[in-house]
Amino acid sequence: MDHSLLKYVPGFIRNKLEGREVLQKTIANTGWLFTDHVLRMGVGFFVIIWVARYLGPEQFGIYNYAIAFVALFSAIATLGLENIVVRNIVEDPESANEILGTAFILKIIGGVLALCLTIGIIFIVRPEDNLTRWMVGIIAFGMLFQAFDAIDFWFQSQVLSKYTVYAKNTSFLIASILKMGLILLHAPLIAFAWIVLAEFAMGAIGMVIVYRINGLYMLDFKVGFRQTRELLKDSWPLIFSGVFVLVNMQIDKVMIGEISGDIEVGIYSAASRLSELWYFIPVVVGASVAPVLVREKSRIDSVYHIQLQKTYSFMTMIALFCTIPITFFSKSIIYIIFGTDYSAASHILSVHIWSAIFVFHVSIRSKALIIEGLQNFIAVYAFFTMTSNVIFNLFLIPNHGGIGAAYASLLSWMLSVLFMPCFSRKTIKSVQMFFKSFNLFFLKAS
Repeated sequence: MDHSLLKYVPGFIRNKLEGREVLQKTIANTGWLFTDHVLRMGVGFFVIIWVARYLGPEQFGIYNYAIAFVALFSAIATLGLENIVVRNIVEDPESANEILGTAFILKIIGGVLALCLTIGIIFIVRPEDNLTRWMVGIIAFGMLFQAFDAIDFWFQSQVLSKYTVYAKNTSFLIASILKMGLILLHAPLIAFAWIVLAEFAMGAIGMVIVYRINGLYMLDFKVGFRQTRELLKDSWPLIFSGVFVLVNMQIDKVMIGEISGDIEVGIYSAASRLSELWYFIPVVVGASVAPVLVREKSRIDSVYHIQLQKTYSFMTMIALFCTIPITFFSKSIIYIIFGTDYSAASHILSVHIWSAIFVFHVSIRSKALIIEGLQNFIAVYAFFTMTSNVIFNLFLIPNHGGIGAAYASLLSWMLSVLFMPCFSRKTIKSVQMFFKSFNLFFLKAS
């Protein structure tokens, strides 16, 4: 662990950590990632509240519709490479430059394809809505900068996420300040789309800088045919699963916008943003735990499953700490944060927040399936979750609006965790581990 961080740890804990370099590194990395997301959660939440109050439900709905629409196609830009690249670098560090270079080129190609599809389809969906088309087009250009996330993959593989925290948080803070400036200047809605694009660009520049500070050069990246074949072979299920997951996460806002209108999107977005605020937790934990689980899996299978169960149990504990208080105080939370214009969001929040228990589990389960070489199941489950969510939305949104979409989301995630894995002996264990995760004493007993 970084000595700068270790000195703040209580003595009895520090004594247990001494000599355990892997554990120290994992804890430090998790700490940096949590710092990143907590800062984003705090500053970002304050800014988005201000933006929501400034724009009002209708324009806030258009803003979120545009972001959600672009997100539907962003998985094509990422190509599902993150977990595969990190795993491959951990297993074959000598080929890191070739793996990273190949991933970088593939992500550029994916970004261009995603950009073209996004712009083309928004012209079909909203042919007369110039404002929404411009919003979507500007934000969509940000997908081109996601290719620089290849640098982040290297830092993840080395459990050194503090450097990406520096880069991404700097761009995030600058973008947040700019958004506040737009509000003070009474800027039009379209200006906020340009800030979203600027944040992507600044983040990419920051990644290049921290990579160079560590004595590494993107000019050393190489592109190999063998690596291209291997990455695409391993990641193609994750490309599809990424598309399915993002569609599942964002389709509700798009469908509400098309069925119930932009005001309802604004109301729903206020609730869903509060609910999804916590989804960073399994991402952070998974990013730090995955390299450790990869090593344990290659050594002792039983130890790997114990560590995996501990991770599931920890996720369930955190999810319950989030869901229970928010359910009981949803009305007060919405009123205090967003004001009376968004009062209808309270009921939506009290339902939507319970999806977190299942989302947390699915996030860690996806890491485990990749480690176990079962990534094909990720695509199958993601497709099922997306399809069921769309079907539920089609039935529930027309009569119930945003609250119908909240129930649709909850039901689809629930089926993904409790129903789909039961069809294979290779994955049914995840259902058992989900139920076992509610025995929170496992964390202490193990």
